[in-house]
This record gives sequence, structure tokens and C-alpha cells, in this order.
Amino acid sequence: MNRILLLNCGPHSDASHGYRLARETLAAAGITDAHITERDLVQAPLPPIGRDYALAITSNTAHDADGLQQSEQLIVELEQHDVLFIVTPMHNFTIPAALKLWLDHVIRIHRSFAATPQGKVGLMKDRPTFVLVSSGGFFAGERAKQQDFLTPYLRYALASIGISDIHFFPLQGLVFGPEAVAQAISEVRLPMSEKLSRALAIS
Repeated sequence: MNRILLLNCGPHSDASHGYRLARETLAAAGITDAHITERDLVQAPLPPIGRDYALAITSNTAHDADGLQQSEQLIVELEQHDVLFIVTPMHNFTIPAALKLWLDHVIRIHRSFAATPQGKVGLMKDRPTFVLVSSGGFFAGERAKQQDFLTPYLRYALASIGISDIHFFPLQGLVFGPEAVAQAISEVRLPMSEKLSRALAIS
């Protein structure tokens, strides 16, 4: 059975439309709670990158050094799961601070990527990754009224550690009332469910 790491990155926690849709989609695919690890990056925030981490990185210490413990825990957690599912809002055109901090811990030289003359080379196994992006306005498609820096940034950041099988699903126009929310969910539900089912069958 596939193991799913579910990152919830928004301020509404389990009350968000994105989180509820993600759990509904996983349940419909036959994934039980026993095979889902949830990490709510807002309700249980990660510590910021501190001096101990910086010193450990620059001194090339062991992976389990004191300053790297949180980073190592998050990387091992990711390694232990077959699928990554990120539920995130778009904040000011890009990812929220909570998700950026998770990336800062996980993207680590000599551990999740190697530095080469050609740039970062990922050291982690690729895995199906689903990103459900909630937004009050529109950032994708013909109704888009703002620039989307989230999608290219997150795609590039995850690729730097070896994850390139990434699927984005925009959940847009959520501030325009219940009908708009229902429409946004209906536009995403089927393609996301189909893509997840195919990924689970392969992985």
C-alpha cells in the first residue's frame, strides 16, 4: 500500500476547502488513515533555520548533528513515503512562509542534493507529488488577474532534490461565494482523482 505524506500549509487547517478535498480524494482512491502521515505546518510550525544549522552545514558535520536534527527528521519522513501531497494557499503570488520553511529544512546540501558545476543535482527518489493550490482570486487560465510565482518556484525547488513528477491543481476564486467554491471544487475533483489513481497504480 502506498504511503502518503500530506502537508497542510494554510491558516484554516482542516477546515480549508483544499484540505477537505484532498482527504476526500485520498479516501476515494482507497487510501486509509493508516497510510497517511499528516503534517500541519501552521498548527505545528517548524522552528526557523538558526545558527546551529548554518554552522553544521558549513562545517560538513554528520547528518545527525544537533543543528540538523529537525532537517534530518523531515528528510527521513519524506523518504519514507511514496507520494507527497501538498495543500497550500497562494500568499502574495507565491508559497506561504510555512511551506518555505519546510523547503528550507528539506533542501540540504550533501543530503537531499549535491552541488555540481552544473548546479544542484537531487539525491532523493522521485515520487508522485500533488499540489492543490487555493486562491481567493484567479492565477491560472483565462480568468487569471495576477502573476503566478508559486508554480514555477515550487516545481524548481522540488526538482533540485530529485522530485519532478509534480501535478498542480488550482482551486481558484474562493472568495466569490458558495457557488464559486462549488464550481472550483468541481473543476478540480475529477482530474485530480484520475491523476492520483494512475499514480498510485504505477508507484
